[in-house]
Amino acid sequence: KFSVVHRTRRREDGRPVALKKVQVFEMGTSERTECMNEIRLLQSMTHPHIIMYLDCVMERNELTVVMELAEHGDLAGLIREAALTGVALTEAAVLRNFTQIADALKYMHERRVMHRDIKPANVFITSVAPTSCVKLGDLGVGRYFSSKTDMTHSTVGTPYYMSPECIQAGGGGGGYDFKSDTWSLGCLLYELAALRSPFYREKINFYLLGKRITSGTFDPLPGGFSAQLRELVDSLLRVDVAARASAADAYERAVAAAG
Repeated sequence: KFSVVHRTRRREDGRPVALKKVQVFEMGTSERTECMNEIRLLQSMTHPHIIMYLDCVMERNELTVVMELAEHGDLAGLIREAALTGVALTEAAVLRNFTQIADALKYMHERRVMHRDIKPANVFITSVAPTSCVKLGDLGVGRYFSSKTDMTHSTVGTPYYMSPECIQAGGGGGGYDFKSDTWSLGCLLYELAALRSPFYREKINFYLLGKRITSGTFDPLPGGFSAQLRELVDSLLRVDVAARASAADAYERAVAAAG
């Protein structure tokens, strides 16, 4: 909503990069400082399934972040294409993608860093089959750009992946902790398998969406998937935070399910 992303090359070595320019007119001085500090923290994170943050600069009312380029789009595009063609992903493909994402989130949580906005559009594809690789991107800084944004105006994007505790706190990120990330991870896993959000309904409004999320009401996965995969989804989409799987648990279960 507030940004434009350019594909370009870094002059010093010709490396292709993504250059994200974000309008930060809403942010005060302290928010800007905190945001820059968080991006610098992200620059210190090195993991094969996390988009690499290379540089950042704040000038006037514009933040520019330089990131590793993912040349094959994102999981939202992959899911959309599969839904349009009517060809679902195999369980092996679902687990391959999910295991890489869970591994990245486990790494972040071990370093006490939350993602805060896990969804298919924030998982980027850097290589395709037979050696497909996905990477988590847009880490951690989204909260700084939505202080005046009314999230109830749309049911198309992020609200589908909000945890029950986040919905109950008013949708502004209050009450957010590591298990909120794993709820969103469960939504992503379900969508990889079913090609739609677990809480999607045609013409649903934000209020009814919130009711479905806070009650944990969703349809079972379609046929053809193993009991292990179904149990993994159920372990992540638990309204009771204490009973919800952690990122480490999800990674271990996904590895076991994938054999």
